[in-house]
Amino acid sequence: MPQSSNGLPALFSELHAFLRRLGDLQKRGLMKRKITSYQEGLRYLYGLQKYGIKFGLSSTSNLLKAFGNPHEGRSFVHIGGTNGKGSVAAFVASVLKHAGFKVGLYTSPHLVRFSERIRINDREIPEEMSGALIGELQDVVNSREPPTFFEATTAMALVYFARERTDIDVIEVGMGGRLDATNVILPSVAVITNISREHEAFLGSHLLDIASEKAGIIKPGIDVVTGAANPKIVELFERVSREKGASFWRLGRDVRYRYTATGLHYHGWIQSLHRLALGLRGPFQGRNAALALAAIERLVIKGMRVPAQSMREGLKSTVWPGRMHVLRENPTILLDGAHNPKAARTLAKGLRKGFRYKRLIVVLGVMKDKDIGGLVRAIVPVADYVVYSRPLYARAANPEILMAKARLLGTPGEKIPRLTRALDRARELARPEDMILVTGSLFTVGEAMAYLDPVAYRPDGL
Repeated sequence: MPQSSNGLPALFSELHAFLRRLGDLQKRGLMKRKITSYQEGLRYLYGLQKYGIKFGLSSTSNLLKAFGNPHEGRSFVHIGGTNGKGSVAAFVASVLKHAGFKVGLYTSPHLVRFSERIRINDREIPEEMSGALIGELQDVVNSREPPTFFEATTAMALVYFARERTDIDVIEVGMGGRLDATNVILPSVAVITNISREHEAFLGSHLLDIASEKAGIIKPGIDVVTGAANPKIVELFERVSREKGASFWRLGRDVRYRYTATGLHYHGWIQSLHRLALGLRGPFQGRNAALALAAIERLVIKGMRVPAQSMREGLKSTVWPGRMHVLRENPTILLDGAHNPKAARTLAKGLRKGFRYKRLIVVLGVMKDKDIGGLVRAIVPVADYVVYSRPLYARAANPEILMAKARLLGTPGEKIPRLTRALDRARELARPEDMILVTGSLFTVGEAMAYLDPVAYRPDGL
């Protein structure tokens, strides 16, 4: 080491050079800071969002391989489609839990807390376990091929479920199907809810292109249950199932249902159940619940024991926040994460049939990669007043864009970019007999939940 009259300048110079080299190593991913807490783990995971959306199974497979492929030889229900995936997953998990099984549930995105994504029998993954598992994932990540946020969380969920020895896991597809990170599993049953246009930059601009990506979760020897109704899409699913040696079943043909004022009436292969009460609101939930029962009946045919009473109790006690979710009354505050035109049209229909109110005030926040025009045209005409806003999320669309899309629809409104202020404004405008609807994205709904009820919906704090 170079010397000077007192040695200190040379020492500081060497220390500065060492710290600079250390920083370079960290930037290049050759030296990792060890995760020691849940908060540090979340910062690391959210830092992976810079890698965006990446299709392909290799990264997830490599992560799982480092853990000894814990997902192999286990039981899964895999749920894809455009709308209703989360509701079907929640129904299936609730019924199986009431039948006495230990059930893992992996869904996305989360509304308020990261741990909502990974649950066992309704209990979120504990923070300390989550932090430790993220640390283990960090240790096996190849810095030359870093995973995306979703790839890492998918691997994390599958490792956690295997370690906790769940009996069966319900896995919701993130985007598409064929190259989605969740497609590393081999399920007993695959469910495809329906198909409409979404994520066109990634999945294609035509319905059959999108359907083809969704059909990627069909695998040899499994049961496939779908709620799709478009004849060309059904034909595609049936052909893919036939080519892969999978059994193909349709809602409306192989199983039937009616949803009336007295509840859900279901006629399946084994059970005919009447007057089933649903824990989730909205007439469209009858179809989702029937799909869930069809998937469960295929499991029963394969040997699982799920009594009729468990089906009844499980459907009734299903909870799925942020979907037709009444947060409070006087005025009614309703939260729904409808994020595409079809979901928004279904929501508008559900408002007319399931609620009574004098005026409807909508707080709208949408992601910029969605069909903003179609969504706006579906929901704005049923409102009396609209507050255009955005959640604190990079993908959120500018409220000015939303307002411009709605300009010719004739509904009065205003733009307030900060969502918390938009919610306050809606509450100023609403009288006790009115309804406030917060919609357009699950990110919008999640931020609203955390603001309006921070005790029940406590965020992670990042």
